[in-house]
Amino acid sequence: MQALHPGSLTGVANHSRYEQDALGRLAGTIRWLTVTTFGSHTAVANESGRVNRMHTRVTGQYQTAQGEQRPYKAADPDLLLWVHIAFMDSFLRCHQMYAWREIPGGADSYIALWSKSVEPLGLSSAPMNELELLAEIERQNPLLIATEKTLEVVKFIRYPPLPRLARPTYRLLFEAAVLSLPIEFRTMLGLRAKPRWLIQPLTRGVLRFIRLAIGPESPIEDGAIDRLKRIGVLPKD
Repeated sequence: MQALHPGSLTGVANHSRYEQDALGRLAGTIRWLTVTTFGSHTAVANESGRVNRMHTRVTGQYQTAQGEQRPYKAADPDLLLWVHIAFMDSFLRCHQMYAWREIPGGADSYIALWSKSVEPLGLSSAPMNELELLAEIERQNPLLIATEKTLEVVKFIRYPPLPRLARPTYRLLFEAAVLSLPIEFRTMLGLRAKPRWLIQPLTRGVLRFIRLAIGPESPIEDGAIDRLKRIGVLPKD
């Protein structure tokens, strides 16, 4: 979904190591997500500083969907906004389709909390509820385009260099991601969704198994809960 914006795509294509070090690129994103979700204010500020420093090096020009050349920086609010809403919508739809528990507080609460996470990156005007999120995606539609490079990136995501044993599970998760995309985006990317009656229960089963294999313990989440108890947001045991 993010690759449909030509500015975001150009930044990734020209400044990312996703093809040479896909897991390293993924690890960097997971680090930001994890710290933002569970970290203290100090940890979030430090991580945001790291990301902001990295963004200063991501500059160049891209061709818009209308064929115009436009300069960009990774810290441009319009690019930050698209990356943010694509992340947010993707996580939300996947949770709604494949989780077995409701989001605490519902979709609007999730969106409002998630939008706070990008304020340290310089994005102060993000959707705060589901209606605003859908309206912003609709507003961005004329800016989106699937170029040859877009399709190359999606092909890499579809067929990454994984060990043979990991491929069946990954293929299922890829199909689950495709199913979660809005129909118009699937069409732009040339992707066809498998039947929901097949993909949804299979994905839920695999995710349950992964959860059981990993176990219920999360040191990062436990540390966040301990901080909330210390400041009185949660009751102490």
